[in-house]
Amino acid sequence: MPAAVKSLGYAIIDTTDLDAWEEFGAGLLGLQVAVKTADRLEFRADQKEYRLVVNKAGRDGVSVLGWEVGGAAELAELSARVEAAGYAVKQLDKEAAKARRITAGAVFTDPDGLVALELHYGLREATDRFVSPAGAGFVTGTGGLGHVFQSVVDWEAYNHLYFEVLGFRLSDHIEREIGGEVFDLTFTHCNERHHSFAFASLPGVGSAIGHLMLEVDELDVIGRAWDKVLEEDAAPILSTLGKHTNDKMVSFYVRTPSNFGLEFGTGGITIDEDTWTPTRYSAAHYWGHSRVVPVDPADAADNS
Repeated sequence: MPAAVKSLGYAIIDTTDLDAWEEFGAGLLGLQVAVKTADRLEFRADQKEYRLVVNKAGRDGVSVLGWEVGGAAELAELSARVEAAGYAVKQLDKEAAKARRITAGAVFTDPDGLVALELHYGLREATDRFVSPAGAGFVTGTGGLGHVFQSVVDWEAYNHLYFEVLGFRLSDHIEREIGGEVFDLTFTHCNERHHSFAFASLPGVGSAIGHLMLEVDELDVIGRAWDKVLEEDAAPILSTLGKHTNDKMVSFYVRTPSNFGLEFGTGGITIDEDTWTPTRYSAAHYWGHSRVVPVDPADAADNS
């Protein structure tokens, strides 16, 4: 069987406000601060030494998505396939791999030139227990960190890269009407999580990360975080509490200190590859997820 990506291993984020990220990540979401320096935060969500890294920078946004692969043979095969597809692939040297705390990795830039994609394996395990300051239990394991939604310009290139090159499989489509025209949101999986990567070409939005999603195992954790958003203005609201049609996630969306969105949810369904059949939905929500108006038509966070 051809090698394929296994999960979203980590994400690396740039920020102009590191203090705001500490309050957002630990205070609202319940991530554990593992490393804190004057220019860097590392957050844990499980037994891995980190899952999110936030670097002080002169810009805001996601800079790296780390896609986990099965091992050395899979890394070599996928690197060769990515290179054959026309991307410049750089193997991480020993110092770079050591800095990432992985066994090995390779990096290339995504089709729109927006973020670095790092194929890797062997993200280091922590020796002490994960302890959430909010009592949160994050759903990770073989499902990885969570999922990412990206607004893209070159839809065909992303379709080819994620399906044909990296080995993702189709979960389903959601139809989105904009200006009287219907656009497809494409949801893809690489493990039992309903989707690890979703993308769409939305008019006027351009290339941007719309949101990252983190999932916890209890509705009460989501409820308490939602109370903090409502009662303490813990983060700007993008969409209210609601339930999705395709992955059945109960979640809300807020704007991160780096200006992209964060979906915080629970109860997402899992996929059995032997029985799963992709389908279509005419709406993204059974209820809720009302957007805060006015919605900026050019803002990926407002449109994901």
